[in-house]
Order: sequence, then structure tokens, then C-alpha cells
Amino acid sequence: MADSGEGGRQLPPPSEEIHLPEPSYLPALTALGITLAIVGIVLSWVIAGIGAVIAVVAIVRWLRQTREEIAELPLEH
Repeated sequence: MADSGEGGRQLPPPSEEIHLPEPSYLPALTALGITLAIVGIVLSWVIAGIGAVIAVVAIVRWLRQTREEIAELPLEH
């Protein structure tokens, strides 16, 4: 057991694992696509379309990646 440093009290051991998602570029790509879509509304519909496509593809991939990670978690949660 680890010492907490406060009067010699002991901390209990961790009861479960902490799940952290894998690092991903998809949130930044989604933000780029949304930004291009918004700026494209003012400048050019072509830029807006490209930004919308980038945003939709990134969101779909992000959701798929999240579902795969959740499926790998133990069923006790």
C-alpha cells in the first residue's frame, strides 16, 4: 500500500483500471472541416462543400473509432 504522506495513513489499492482513449487526430480534423465549411459560406460554396465533406468523414470515423474502443471494454462497466 502507498503512503499518502498525511500522518502515515494508507491509501486503498485501486479497485478498477482506468480506460484512456487512444490519441487521435480526428477532433482536430473535425474542427478544420467545420471551420472550412463556415468560412466557405462567406467565400465560396466550393470551399463550404469541401469543409462539410471533411467534417462528415471525420465525424463518422471518430464515431466508429469510439464504438470500437467501447466494445473492447469489460462488460462489468
